[in-house]
Amino acid sequence: MKSTIENTVEFVKEKLEGAEAGHDWFHIERVWKLAKKIGETENCDQDVVELSALLHDIADPKFHNGDETIAPRISREFLESQNVPNETIEKVLFVIENISFKNRGNAPVNPSLELQIVQDADRIDAIGAIGIARTFNFGGFKNNPMHDPAVQPSLNMSKEEYKKSNGTTINHFYEKLLLLKDLMNTEKGKKMAEERHDYMLNFLDQFYKEWNVD
Repeated sequence: MKSTIENTVEFVKEKLEGAEAGHDWFHIERVWKLAKKIGETENCDQDVVELSALLHDIADPKFHNGDETIAPRISREFLESQNVPNETIEKVLFVIENISFKNRGNAPVNPSLELQIVQDADRIDAIGAIGIARTFNFGGFKNNPMHDPAVQPSLNMSKEEYKKSNGTTINHFYEKLLLLKDLMNTEKGKKMAEERHDYMLNFLDQFYKEWNVD
């Protein structure tokens, strides 16, 4: 008999077939692996960590007109169909509803350990070489300019401003990616973020050299 985790993997693969490449099954798989790696260093509920990581982007609001209610609803319906205990379901939904970078201004006062772990995993996949590739992929998906020296990054955006932002891809590094290292929750997450953060700084140095034909 297949496990709940195996069934969840199949469900997510099917739901995300044809998704934008930065938010597809392979993104989920990486976050799942990262979450398990971080979870090994913490006294956490591993089932909640894995289920949350697998379901966290089942219906990313940016691809559903900003609707943040779809993912929790789909996740609840699926987990109930798997006879997952209600206590576990509530813990998974708590992670899904609070993981997003754009919601950091309304972050829960007492985030669960499982939320901290999966949030770190999701943020780690947004930085480094993979983060750079995902950022340019999404910028191309939205037909945003790569770079415009006349357009400055919009720092301290509200949640609504962030959701509607169509700035340049390079500005997104300053608006989000370079901020993530200092937002890590776990010790393992902090260590993993350091190398990827430095890689992005080196990339930006090289990008500006080539842009300016130095």
